[in-house]
Order: sequence, then structure tokens, then C-alpha cells
Amino acid sequence: MNAHAPAGQSGSILKQSSAVWAIAFACVVAFMGIGLVDPILPAIAESLRATPAQTELLFTSYLAVTGIAMFFTSWVSSRIGAKKTLMTGLALIVLFSVLAAVSNDVWTIIGFRAGWGLGNALFISTALATIVGAASGGTASAIILYEAALGLGIAVGPLVGGLLGSVSWRGPFFGVTTLMAVAFIAILVLLKPGMLEKPTPTKLSAPFRALGRPALAALAATALFYNIGFFVLLAYTPFPLGFGALGIGFTFFGWGVGLAVTSVWVAPMLTARMRRTSVLKLALPLLALDLFAAAVVVRSPAGLIVCVVVGGLVLGVLNTVLTESVMEATDLPRSVASSAYSAVRFIGGAIAPPVATLLADAYSPSAAYVFAGASVAVAFVVVVATTKVLRRVDDGAEPERVEAEAISAGEMA
Repeated sequence: MNAHAPAGQSGSILKQSSAVWAIAFACVVAFMGIGLVDPILPAIAESLRATPAQTELLFTSYLAVTGIAMFFTSWVSSRIGAKKTLMTGLALIVLFSVLAAVSNDVWTIIGFRAGWGLGNALFISTALATIVGAASGGTASAIILYEAALGLGIAVGPLVGGLLGSVSWRGPFFGVTTLMAVAFIAILVLLKPGMLEKPTPTKLSAPFRALGRPALAALAATALFYNIGFFVLLAYTPFPLGFGALGIGFTFFGWGVGLAVTSVWVAPMLTARMRRTSVLKLALPLLALDLFAAAVVVRSPAGLIVCVVVGGLVLGVLNTVLTESVMEATDLPRSVASSAYSAVRFIGGAIAPPVATLLADAYSPSAAYVFAGASVAVAFVVVVATTKVLRRVDDGAEPERVEAEAISAGEMA
């Protein structure tokens, strides 16, 4: 193995406890919730007489609340424990998804999506830290498992959303309700108290102070601008495509499959041969070019489909490498690092959909993708400018004993 390969990659990623698989399954469903709404955005706009900008707020309210709440999830989970935090998050998603399903006003659904985002924050941030702590095979294998769940959820979400949305725009919301209820029961039954470490209370200010660490701040800034590109591609593209719910669902199923494949297989192959920062410097310009190409072919559904699928392939690599980098960038408790990074990342995602739609309305559909490509280019500049402070990301994890001592010291800080 190359010296730049992630540490702890020995052992099979498939040899995990039932608890880890239960959390991974719940992650699949949680990420399905992001893409599930995608195919029904035009249908919601038509049925509820909403503008495209209003329907894009279904993403913005969800992502903004997710991002802000993530600053506080490590504080919550360190006091009530990972299992209770996961289950509270799932219960909130079930509640607000069913409320959205029975609503008849776009602004009411936007509000319920905000509540959904709160549940999502409690679940996702805690799930990442829990999988990294409980999975066998080391940090790298755990993150690949997490990103595989993300990729599978994002791939299946639009397809299920398209199938259910072709019947009624309410169908995807009821679908999330059912699947999240199953995930809630799975974690309740399979995740035993003895499987997780006893939580050590962290300070409410810990994630904010974590962003004072140069390496974590650099990665968070990278993720903020990169996620703008991610969510313009995901949330705005259904409108220029002009397809029905099923057509949009199949398009983004291809996008999600590409994302899943590269996150699980291609990203580890690249990081085994190159430094993580080198992979980021390669993938970010490719994503920016893909988004600029989408701006050129925006009037061609076939061309736009190609850009969407290619974008998924690049996004899979970026998701895995950025998440690995965050877990290795500091000696902070993983739950704190995850909360701080994820909060900034989702805030970037919240900015993207309404800005893209407003730019498209004011100028042309191409403007949305120019905005996305320019944002990803800024993310590339951030990585290039902060390469020195990201040295630990390239060096890989410290030996387990040293890492454990560092984490213990961080928890007592």
C-alpha cells in the first residue's frame, strides 16, 4: 500500500455488527430523503401553484436547519447518548414527513421540511461518528461504508421518488415516513447500549471552537463552496430537464449510482496512490468543468443528463475524500469534528437552490450552472491555498495508541 493510503484499511468492510448495519440502513433512508423530493419539484409547483423559487425552498429550509442544528448535535449526543440521539432524529423525520404529506400549502410544507431538517441533523452527524467508532476495519473502512450508504440512498431516493411521484406528489413523503419508521425499529432493536462508548459531555461551544482549527476550517470552507455545486446540480436541474417525475427519477438514479460506485471503489483506489489533497485538486476542477459544460448544454436534455451522471461520478470521489480528511484533520473528538464540518457543508447546500433559481429567472438557465461551477472553482482555490495546513490529512492517521490519547485529551478539553 502507498504511504499516502488511509490507515486502518485492513479487514473486510462487509464484516460488521448488526448494529452498524442498522445504522447504515438508516443512513440509506436518511439520504433517500434528500433525493426523494427531487423528481416531484415540478409536480409540487404545478399542484400547489407555487413558483420554482418557492419549491426550491423545500431544499433550503431543510438544509439550512440541518446545517445550523448540526453545530449542537455533538452537545446533545454527548449528554443523552448516540442511540437516543439517533432515535430522536428518526422520530422527528417520521413526524414531519407525514405532516408534509398531508399538507395542501407550499409554505406549510416548507415549514415541515425545516422540522425534517432538525431530525436529519440529529441523525446524520451522530450516525457518522457512531459508524466510525463502532465499525471494524478502521476509520477508512467505516467512512467508505458511510459514503456507500450515502451513495445508495441518493441513488435510490430519486428513483423511488419518481415512481411514487408519478402517482401523486404526496407519495414520496409517505414513502420516507414508512422507511424511517422501519429504520427507527431497527436501531431500537439492534443497537445495544454496550456496543457504544459511554458519552463524555462536550461543551456547547465545541463545534464553533473546532472551526478555529486551521485544517478543519479549510475543509469546511472547501465543503461550503463545493456543496453549492452539488445542490445546484441536484435541486435545480429538474426544471431545465423538463421531464416528468419518472424521467427525473431515472436521471438522478444514474447520478446516484455513479456517486455510489466512485465513493466505494474509485476514491479508495485514488487515495491509495495519491495524497488526499492531490485527489481534491484533481476532482474539484473536473466538477467545475462539468458544471460549466452543463451551462453550455442546458437547452439539451441529453447533454444535461450526461453532465448530471458525470457530476455524480466526480461527487462520489469528493464526498469520500473530504469526509476521510475531516476525520483525520485534527485530534478533536470525531462527533465534534463531524458536527462542525457538516454544519458548514449543509449551509452551503441551503444557499444553492434559491440563488440558482433566481439567477436563472433573472438571466438564463445557464447562469445557475455558471454560479455552481464558479463556487466549485473557489473550493479548489481554498484547497490549493491551504495545502500546508492540511499536511496531517496527507500524512494519514497516527498510530492507534497515539490517536486514542489525542482523542481523550480532546474530550477533556
